[in-house]
Amino acid sequence: MVFSSILRKSASSLAPLASRLTRVNRNYHSAIFTASQTLYQKPNLGPFAPNLYFSTATETTKPRSDDSLLRIIDSEIKCAVEETPGGFPFKIEDNPGLQTITLTREYEGELVKVEVQMPDLVSGEQPEAVDDDNDMETPNQSSIPLVVTVSKSSGTSLEFNCVAYPDEISIDSLAVRKTENLEDEAGYEGPDFHDLDENLKKAFHKYLEIRGIKPSTTNFLFEYMLNKDSREYLIWLKKLKDFVEA
Repeated sequence: MVFSSILRKSASSLAPLASRLTRVNRNYHSAIFTASQTLYQKPNLGPFAPNLYFSTATETTKPRSDDSLLRIIDSEIKCAVEETPGGFPFKIEDNPGLQTITLTREYEGELVKVEVQMPDLVSGEQPEAVDDDNDMETPNQSSIPLVVTVSKSSGTSLEFNCVAYPDEISIDSLAVRKTENLEDEAGYEGPDFHDLDENLKKAFHKYLEIRGIKPSTTNFLFEYMLNKDSREYLIWLKKLKDFVEA
């Protein structure tokens, strides 16, 4: 009986203490939560406050001015690119800095190679020149010189020296070559092409035409060679773009 009275008195005396401890513990956790919120909350320092928070990650993004420059370069590249017409039968080898280009293709086991030189331009009205030896008039037109070589697997080839005018191709000479007999190059190369029988000349023109040497090809080549400076500019632009992107 006495023991029960003691326990009731102890419980009644400890109750206020437990209540105070509970309030202290609650206030402690509330203070910790408030402090953590304050620590990680970005203070409002106004619209002109400097950004005092920095990311620890290293950013390597390019300046916006570089993006603008790249867009302009890409636009210039698209304008400078010259498209090859559909059905163009040759592969074009254009070495920067050279005044010639080389065309190649295979045709029924033959290798057709064309060396294209820079055009001879005629501007304005000029009188047609007369060749005193052959009494032939030289057309008053711009032209482009070509050397066409048709080679067989045996090592024998035909070499045509041609001049292409707008919508017309003229054959000046024709020679038979054999790679293992280079000393024969100084020998007889056949008659002057213009002295050949008319039917034979037409047959050789047809021979070249079915191998891709025709006015539609040479007219494109004329424009291509005139715009060779633009292609050199294109190469420079691409080098510039690679530098900016690096």
